[in-house]
Amino acid sequence: MTTPRPDDFAELRDRAVDALRALVRIRTVSHADPALRDEEPFVAVVAELRRRFPLLHEQLELTPIPGHALLFRWPGRSAARPVVLMAHLDVVPVDDAAPWQHPAWEARVVDGHVWGRGTLDDKGPLVCTAAAVERLLARGFVPAQDVWLSFGTTEEVSGETAPLAVDELERRGVRPWFVVDEGGAVASDAFPGVTRPVGVVGVAEKGTTTIELRVDGRGGHASTPARMDATARVARAVVRLDRSPMPVSVPAPTIELFRRLAPHAPRPLRRLMAGAGSLRPVLARVLVAAGPETAAMARTTVAVTTLSGSPAHNVLASTARAGVNVRVMVGDTVDGVVAHLRRAIHDEKVRVSVVESGEASPVSPVDDDAFRLLERTIGEQFPEAVVAPYVMMAATDARFFTRICPRVYRWSPLRMSGEQRASLHSFDERVGVDDLADGVLWYERLLVAIE
Repeated sequence: MTTPRPDDFAELRDRAVDALRALVRIRTVSHADPALRDEEPFVAVVAELRRRFPLLHEQLELTPIPGHALLFRWPGRSAARPVVLMAHLDVVPVDDAAPWQHPAWEARVVDGHVWGRGTLDDKGPLVCTAAAVERLLARGFVPAQDVWLSFGTTEEVSGETAPLAVDELERRGVRPWFVVDEGGAVASDAFPGVTRPVGVVGVAEKGTTTIELRVDGRGGHASTPARMDATARVARAVVRLDRSPMPVSVPAPTIELFRRLAPHAPRPLRRLMAGAGSLRPVLARVLVAAGPETAAMARTTVAVTTLSGSPAHNVLASTARAGVNVRVMVGDTVDGVVAHLRRAIHDEKVRVSVVESGEASPVSPVDDDAFRLLERTIGEQFPEAVVAPYVMMAATDARFFTRICPRVYRWSPLRMSGEQRASLHSFDERVGVDDLADGVLWYERLLVAIE
């Protein structure tokens, strides 16, 4: 079950692949510490975009955003319901020890895929967006509404370029009808027993919060250790957290996800999934029991990610720390998580401090004309997929746009296998060349369908 492709499909595919390969070879790696960031690749990638997409740069209004980010306005026949399409140019670093089948920065085309860092996250979707606009401009197309393109350069480090773009839109009085950023995909092998791919559209995302556990002690010589010193207290706190997960809860988007998947699930699961709204406690237990990925759909997750103590083997730590990464579920709050952690640790000598606070995003509507437009165009371009909303586990730049828009959706029009999804921020990241071209066609379809 496929959508007929245009006669120039091979040409548009080759152009998109060439553009993506050129961008992947430019190492636009983000760093949380601005002092470590190399600005030269970002200068180069902006110049490469201009070379690859000349009409976009000649005919759209460009507002540069500090940090080499780009904000384009494509004037439409009306400005009443503007639309924002987002992507980002920065990528995460590559672990040189990781077993990449093909070098991460060479963008080789092998077995019908472009291999390399950023092919999926997020230079592939960016190329799809830009190529679609370029093709429509070449045909003299004018969108029904203003279309804004926001291409950030600090997404991977939760940096300032997306908030600055929001500031600029707010200054201009732009209140978008809807926003589309990276997130979901046409995901195969996504849910046990569901053989059809699922076109998952993120309607919300968990909040990302960093918490530090800290214990201060006397320290001293390792030959005379005291019971329950700083390191031992932090270790005990970590174990107590591991034994005290957050309560389970199944938010409304997850209920709707399972309701839509029910007809395509194995018969024993259909009743549970179809009646998910009235069977929330049972569904929550099933999700938790099915493994860590599905369990994360049913609760706020708490993961200890860093530990530090003494600087030497023969010295007792005077200060011991544990870093905790929290993904806050829709319906929970950072304050509630901190209270839970303190109760679970149950030790006043362990200081619990919020280093970085990020609440879950608001939930964008599903019973709405904007979501129905996305649903329809996804179904037309990817008829094999079941379209459904979900809550994203990861953070995106989209969360900043909720300040000016109630309809923020996370969706990448790319087919992704389980292996491809596992390659995000890991090794062997790759995108199918035909899938990349279909992504271009999806953006074309969306832009033409906007009314």
